[in-house]
Amino acid sequence: MATFWIILTAVLVSSACAILGCFLILRRMALVGDAISHAVLPGIAIAFLWSGSRDSLWMLLGATIFGLLTVFLIQSLQAGGLSSDASIGIVFTALFAVGVILISLNAQHIDLDLDCVLFGEIAYVQWDTLMIGGTDVGPRAVWMLGITLLVILVVIGLFYKQFKLCAFDPALAAACGIPVVLFHYLLMGLVSMTSVASFESVGSILVVGMLIVPAATAYLLTDRLGKMILYSVLVGAASSVGGYIMAYMLDASIAGCMVAVAGILFVLALLLSPKHGIIFRYARRKFATR
Repeated sequence: MATFWIILTAVLVSSACAILGCFLILRRMALVGDAISHAVLPGIAIAFLWSGSRDSLWMLLGATIFGLLTVFLIQSLQAGGLSSDASIGIVFTALFAVGVILISLNAQHIDLDLDCVLFGEIAYVQWDTLMIGGTDVGPRAVWMLGITLLVILVVIGLFYKQFKLCAFDPALAAACGIPVVLFHYLLMGLVSMTSVASFESVGSILVVGMLIVPAATAYLLTDRLGKMILYSVLVGAASSVGGYIMAYMLDASIAGCMVAVAGILFVLALLLSPKHGIIFRYARRKFATR
């Protein structure tokens, strides 16, 4: 049963991250997920200090606020003329440092440390269960991630055309009357919510890896957004199952193996993609020169 919950949790994480990752890849914002997953640390610390509880709802609220603050600060620095990568690096390291300071200053008084708020372990998800009316209804992480994935599917489904146009041509979207800034912050809010809902249970490496690698793999396999989203979800699910098998065989980190398998699938796509693969491009050039 433990295996089922671990794989289900990983598939939920990978699916949610893969869907959002497609839009991040297209908008050249792949590292925003990494930035958010670290910059929310002060929000988690402040939420705990204010509420005195490690209840996930308060931590989710505090972290989401700081996730949106991170996006706002990055956008502000970019508007001021700073490059995108520099803006991301400055904001997430500064906010992460603030979070570390808050925790270190209060570590002797509270049961909170970096391990419990940032570096989760997916192998333990089956032990943290949700009780409703005295009945055990399964791991808390599965419910939290399931609701998160449902919210993502509903929002993306309702505004798919708007998100698509904003991703490919923001200027045209603005000319069509679409509130580009609103949809930008809506997407970043979903990324922030997904990051926070995920990394406490499964670890930041799995969240960041699944936000980038499956979507980048799918990007090499198709030029259509709908297929790209489908392929990225399938790559994420395959990485979850394959990574668990690898971790079991090697007795290694489950999250690390899942991201490693995702990396292997990306390399295969990079080499063998019919349209963008290195081998096929080389073969086409050789054939054209004959």
